[in-house]
Amino acid sequence: MLPRPGPVQEDVTRMAPMAVCIRLAVTTALMVTLELTDVGDVIHANEREGQSTQTVTFSRDIAPILFSRCVVCHRPNAVAPFSLLTFNEVRPWARAIKQTTQTRTMPPWKPVPGEGGPFVGDRRLSESEIGLLARWVDDGAPEGDPSELPPPPELPTGWQLGEPDLIVGMPAPYTLGAAGNDVLRKFALPIPTSGVRFVRGVEFQPGNPRVVHHANMKIDPTSASRELDAQDPAPGYDGVTPFDARFPFGYFLGWTPGQVRPLAADGMAWRLNPGSDLLLELHLTPDEQPQEVQARIGFFFTDTPPIQMPFTIRLGKQNLDIPPGATAYPSTDRYVLPVDVEVRGIQPHAHYLAKKVTGQATLPDGTVTPLITITDWDFHWQDYYRYETPFVLPRGTELTMEFTYDNSVDNPRNPQVSPQRVTWGQQSSNEMGDLWIQVVPRVADELEMLTRDRRPLELAEDLVGFEMVLDADPDQRMVHDDAALLYLQFGQVAEAADHFEESVRLAPESAPAHYNLGTTLLQLGNLDAAGASFEHAIRLNPDYALAHNNLGALLRLQGRQADAVPHFRRALQIHPDDAQALYNLASALMMQGQLDEAIPLYRQALQVQPDAPEPLAELAGILATHPDSTQRAPAEAVALATRAATVTNHQHPGVLNVLAAAHAATGDLNQAVATAEAALALIPPEGEVLAAVIRERLASYRRAVSGQTPQ
Repeated sequence: MLPRPGPVQEDVTRMAPMAVCIRLAVTTALMVTLELTDVGDVIHANEREGQSTQTVTFSRDIAPILFSRCVVCHRPNAVAPFSLLTFNEVRPWARAIKQTTQTRTMPPWKPVPGEGGPFVGDRRLSESEIGLLARWVDDGAPEGDPSELPPPPELPTGWQLGEPDLIVGMPAPYTLGAAGNDVLRKFALPIPTSGVRFVRGVEFQPGNPRVVHHANMKIDPTSASRELDAQDPAPGYDGVTPFDARFPFGYFLGWTPGQVRPLAADGMAWRLNPGSDLLLELHLTPDEQPQEVQARIGFFFTDTPPIQMPFTIRLGKQNLDIPPGATAYPSTDRYVLPVDVEVRGIQPHAHYLAKKVTGQATLPDGTVTPLITITDWDFHWQDYYRYETPFVLPRGTELTMEFTYDNSVDNPRNPQVSPQRVTWGQQSSNEMGDLWIQVVPRVADELEMLTRDRRPLELAEDLVGFEMVLDADPDQRMVHDDAALLYLQFGQVAEAADHFEESVRLAPESAPAHYNLGTTLLQLGNLDAAGASFEHAIRLNPDYALAHNNLGALLRLQGRQADAVPHFRRALQIHPDDAQALYNLASALMMQGQLDEAIPLYRQALQVQPDAPEPLAELAGILATHPDSTQRAPAEAVALATRAATVTNHQHPGVLNVLAAAHAATGDLNQAVATAEAALALIPPEGEVLAAVIRERLASYRRAVSGQTPQ
């Protein structure tokens, strides 16, 4: 088996989290102006000309609006800074309520109506509701008859979706300091599962809803998040998100106050592999006093594997380079659908300089369908928007997005008093612009087609972003690692090696850095330099199993089978179930003629990876041709070689050569001839050595068929 590139085991690529936010407080300036204003002293209660003579009251008219739209956040021990459950709590904020509802600052809802949607959970007030609130304030904010007050709403308590199958929580509380700026904190939480599970949904409990503004939950199949968390002595860590820590394929796992997403329909669960961590990203808003936060997440499983899966199409460019003073810097992207899809939801993401977001679909007949429009983008008010009614877009539809940025002094959200050049990047001081569209292919089998068509475009855009970050700051080792991994996916091994060399320069005492460089040099065929890198990694970490395995593989390529064996044995001492190390050791022993020791190792490797073609074929070859006839098992050899041929689509001449030998061992010489002929036909001109072996065996099978004794 060819050596494989191993995972970057520390400090791998970071990707800016997509904040899914709901800002639950009026602006600081508004609070200073309006806090504790006694409207009864300043607002006249005279009836306005043309209005109804019936006085608007809190109990009868206003409380139902607040109960349905506001108190999910504005209640005791929730994230909003004050409660709106009672008249005495509401009355001091009456003028603020009128102003923020008339300007549509509250309730928070950014999408423009009629330009996409309608969306589930729309918090937008109607014009009549806004007018009613204004009349109430203008009439002096009277309480009215308390007997007309509706019962308070049933606010969420406990698990809303039922008792979870698994609960994952922060092992220790995180203490959020008093006052100060908002905090973005990440927590790597192991998910204790012993095998593959299928997840119907998750439910998030903030633990302290007063300060938890929103949450993102991503799945990290590597140890990168855990290692970053371990480097910070306090619970969690501040920093960027590892590249491999992502939302499950096709899904968004986010939480905003009042939001409980329903469980997935049958056949729509997502796959959770064992050994994964949950990376919990919390946006925290400091209170007047220090607050402890200890969130937990409930997982709901099903035994039914997915038969239909969504896909998220990410539109967006990572070549952003916004000059100071620019008031309308555009970023656009487009993509033509190769398959029919059903659109389920949409999520825009940008930072502080974005002003306007638009997304639309142009159908093949020229019809334009708006997907979403936000004309007053706010970094603190981001959300995932699920369509009330999913709709179909046919293949050939062009999806387009445009983000417009304002990097001038006139942008009140510009974090720089004196505007500076801003480029794409993962920090909030950089800028981003992505529009994520969740779709489900109308034909389940076309998911692979959509993935194959779209993912390379998104990965190529990721590379553009990484190179921009490194152009601005070439000493970001983690970005070098991730750029290298992407270059490897595109088969650009030399470019990957350049970035891994920079990673070694920046972290010379990192064993994974030397390991990754060695693995890449091995692919380039630079065996001596690769060997030196693996040896350096092992000196830094003698228990580095992957480095031992790949050094052994390199020694085998150099024909040094005996030197390779100790490294494979050491790798298996560290990880006894490593299928690749099991195979490599078995193959090295087989090459040295130690067949009896090799056979059980091949079987162990196949227990871990039953369809790996190399151990299937090599074990079949031993069982078909073992020098000791008592150790031969021709029927099993045929079964193993047939599986290997099936896995390789009958296109691997070496595998077919083994299958021919297995047929010959059972006495089925005609099948052996036909299989050997098929193998010979597949060999390219440069494969003369293997061709000579197969021609010799084919001649032997033919002689046997004609009654002659095979040589």
